This record gives sequence, structure tokens and C-alpha cells, in this order.
Amino acid sequence: MKAGCSQLKPAVLILVFNLCFYGSYQVTDLQICELCSGAVLNGTAVGRFCSSSAGRIEGRCCLRNDNTSDPEHIIGLDLSYCSLTHVEDLHRASTAVMIDLSLNPIVNISEAAFQGFIELNYMILPEDIFCPGGNTSWEKVEVNKGNRFCEGQKDTCNQTGQLSMNCPENSLCASYGPSFFECSCADTYHGYKCLREGEFPLLQVFAPLGASTFVMSLLLWLTQRPPQGPRCRGSFPGL
Repeated sequence: MKAGCSQLKPAVLILVFNLCFYGSYQVTDLQICELCSGAVLNGTAVGRFCSSSAGRIEGRCCLRNDNTSDPEHIIGLDLSYCSLTHVEDLHRASTAVMIDLSLNPIVNISEAAFQGFIELNYMILPEDIFCPGGNTSWEKVEVNKGNRFCEGQKDTCNQTGQLSMNCPENSLCASYGPSFFECSCADTYHGYKCLREGEFPLLQVFAPLGASTFVMSLLLWLTQRPPQGPRCRGSFPGL
């Protein structure tokens, strides 16, 4: 019975860790859904989008999970009527497809506020606030009834997915939000600005690192372990 319990403990610990991690991830990620009071209404743009996308409403967010193994993620965010004056950090909603920031006295939106929002395809802003990245970052920009509508985020890179003028030679460009992009080395290239050709030398890089880590750990263990006193052998009368 003891052996069975000892085998069960690691599995239980792993399960508890996963539950705690998932729970903390959910709480942290969904804090933006409680940025202001109220909930997404069915008649609003985000509400209609959420209903048509088979999502569920949680505070100011529309959530959906694409499969059972992944946690729910934000696909819609309605922060209208939230008395926002500045928009700086919305990265917890970087998976959003639609965001509504209308009816807020917004003075400024940080240039990097929507960096990484590669899925963002529809925004509603106050009339005097420009679309993130400018009009050239969107397929359609329209002003109507005091709101600005930004629709269809454009790919900052070229449409072919091949080498781009925005990235160094031998690298590929990938869109990373309105007017943002990131570069990654093409196949067989690596290193600074992707200037080195050939497979990445994993053994040459990580072998010395692993060896030095092992040596340092051994030295620390030898120097920091507590001293052991002499051991006595023999019999003790009366015991």
C-alpha cells in the first residue's frame, strides 16, 4: 500500500500544479475583463460578434476556446463607456478579434498598445482617435455617428511571405499587429542578422555551457555541503 501511495504522490502533485497554473493564468488573463463595471450587452457590436462566434460573455470580454485542451482566450473586448483617457497596456487581450473603445474621453493611445495583436480585425474608436498604425494599416476606415471604425488589419509584410524589404537579408517577415512586424531567419540561416548559413551549431553552443554548469554545481556542492563529524564504532556498556 505504501508503494502505491508513493507512486500516486507525483501524479497528484502534477495535477495540483496544473490546476494552480491554469487557475492563476485565467485570473491574471481575465483581469482586463473587469477593467470597468458592467458586462457586454447582446445588442452591442461585441455582443453580436460574440453570439455569432459561439463565444461566452465574461464581464467586458467575449471568450472562446478553439479546442478542449487549450484554455479560453479573449476574442472580443468591449471597453466602451469606461471613462478611459489613456490606453497603454491591453496585451492581455492580444488574441482579440474585435475591440470597442468608443464613447470614452480618450486623449492618447500608446503606439505600442496593440503590438502583438495579430488577430485584431475590427475596432471601434472615438471619432477623433486615429486607427492604430494609421489608415494605411487597415483595409477600410470609416467615421460614422461619432465613432471611427477600423476594419480589416493589413499585413505589414508582403503578401507572399518571402523575403521582405523590412527585414535583413536572409530573413522572413511576419506581421505583429497594426504597422508592426517581426523578422525570423530563413531556413539554414541563423546568427546576428541571419548572416550565418548552415544548421545552428547546437552541440558547439550548449555542450560547453552544460559542462561549465555541471562543474560549477559540483564545486558549490563540495564547498557548501555541511561538514560531517567522525563516526564512532564499538559497543557502549549499559545501552
